[in-house]
Amino acid sequence: MTETTPVTESADTQLSIGFSMSEEKAVAPPPFLELSGVSKSFGEGAARSEVLSEIDLSVREGEFLAIVGFSGSGKTTLINLIAGLVEADEGTIELDGKPIAGPGPDRGVVFQSYALLPWLTVMENVQLAVDSVFRNASKADREARARSYVEMVGLGAAHWKYPRELSGGMRQRVSVARGLAMDPKILLLDEPLSALDALTRATLQTEIEQIWAADKKTVVLITNDVDEAILLADRIIPLRPGPRASLGPIFDVPLERPRDRTAVNDDPHFRKIRNEITHYLMAVSRQAARASSRSRVRKPDVKPLDLRPRSLPSAR
Repeated sequence: MTETTPVTESADTQLSIGFSMSEEKAVAPPPFLELSGVSKSFGEGAARSEVLSEIDLSVREGEFLAIVGFSGSGKTTLINLIAGLVEADEGTIELDGKPIAGPGPDRGVVFQSYALLPWLTVMENVQLAVDSVFRNASKADREARARSYVEMVGLGAAHWKYPRELSGGMRQRVSVARGLAMDPKILLLDEPLSALDALTRATLQTEIEQIWAADKKTVVLITNDVDEAILLADRIIPLRPGPRASLGPIFDVPLERPRDRTAVNDDPHFRKIRNEITHYLMAVSRQAARASSRSRVRKPDVKPLDLRPRSLPSAR
């Protein structure tokens, strides 16, 4: 079992002791995606819920970045902010030097749910996205582009099938093909494999890495699976539990590509990174639980009224 340095679990510390965080380089390329001081809340008044607070994030062009965290920590809210589906309360989000102001074809999104149109075939679902982005291309070129991405995800023989005729893994392949066919600058993956069985999930993890290696798109993956993040990403950043969730330290993944899951399980670097990230997540989870219990409002010590009818005095 790999040893790690004990973690100091105070509210102010970044819990960075003993972790493989990336060091700042002397000359770094400008960030391709940059979030600065981003905060997001939902609701009004007493029902207001502060989800994310002071999020600072820089992603390099061509990088595969994974953000890991517990369910309900705000991961999907973060990906929706980058996708332009929701607007930040504070802070700025820029992609390739331009501020994000709403959804756009420069960001391809693959959701946890497949979000396919049931009355369209595999080919038609992908081509619908292609037609919306490449309006000026010829019909033949648009069809060729859609077909090439359907084949890239291994669905060339099923291009005529409808979503109801596909397995969960095949439907998710269509979602990936649709996102890539738009030729986005960045691909956003919001827990795309979490609803799949273990074997299908493992197969698609391998395929996603192969697709990324061939295309070298910038990718931001949201996941709650530490092993999945290590298998796919160049860097991993935990999201501290909310409310007012913030990003934790950066973990570099120095494992060579392509990564074979059966081989990396015996790799000491893999075990070390997994142990450190898991240890960090458990530490901040305990810290958040203690903070929540301290802030819990105590119930007033009141007794219910006795509303039972009282017996009337007997008549004399």
